[in-house]
Amino acid sequence: MRFLVYFIFLLFLNAQDSYNSLSDAEKHVILDKGTELPFTGRYNNHFETGLYVCKRCNAPLYGSNNKFKSHCGWPSFDDTITGAVKRIPDRDGRRTEIVCANCNAHLGHVFEGEGLTEKNIRHCVNSISMTFIPAKNLTETAYFAGGCFWGVEHHFEKLQGVKSVVSGYMGGRTENPSYREVSRGDSGHLEAVKVEYDPEAISYEELARLFFNIHDPTQADGQGPDIGSQYRSAVFYADEHQKKIAAKLIRILKSKGFDVATKTLPVSTFYPAEKYHQDYYERTGNLPYCHIFKKRL
Repeated sequence: MRFLVYFIFLLFLNAQDSYNSLSDAEKHVILDKGTELPFTGRYNNHFETGLYVCKRCNAPLYGSNNKFKSHCGWPSFDDTITGAVKRIPDRDGRRTEIVCANCNAHLGHVFEGEGLTEKNIRHCVNSISMTFIPAKNLTETAYFAGGCFWGVEHHFEKLQGVKSVVSGYMGGRTENPSYREVSRGDSGHLEAVKVEYDPEAISYEELARLFFNIHDPTQADGQGPDIGSQYRSAVFYADEHQKKIAAKLIRILKSKGFDVATKTLPVSTFYPAEKYHQDYYERTGNLPYCHIFKKRL
């Protein structure tokens, strides 16, 4: 979070009155489903590297790598951040409207079959419905607990788009817990990892899918041979977007017959573990003993 000028999910809340304040012009487009005049939007000819997020709720919508010149007068994208945009029939009975999947803010319309890019799709979006965050300011954070943090850290560090992974403690009662306190169960913390990543390069859902593929989410008393409350499985969500992704993946696992024990918990204070726990497998040259990739999702 300290790396962001604007933390993308900082204002993600359920209550409608907690959404960003909108000007009359923004309300006309975002709430009343209006359209800004062509060739007038600030992002029409904007091609800086970064991320476009919802003006109303800050949900990530489009990466700059999917923006292209369509010469239609509005920003055009041929793909979205996974799960970020919903399609609904337009009230004109002809077109397909696109809205923010998190807050239902009107974005524009989607068109297919125009042959403008290889993906053959164009999300025609009002500039006024979005806010742009430059790549230099892009770092998002995810927190996962899946047994011994050494192994979880090891797998996440190998992902392209992940900037850093820190082993630590989360979800307990005491401040600044030591490894000894956590191991005894005195503090109530879980061994967890803090994953800082570039959302332009990798999505939160990709991270969460890896998490469920590198540990056994059905084990309730620990992970592998590591038994104890500190080794339980949990996704700590920072906002509604992360919470929804975790819930969706858990539903998929359950539909496949997995008796998922993973908890979804709100983010609390994260305490980095002692220095000797960081990058353990990289430093020792060993491999994880209970975190082996197994495709479940």
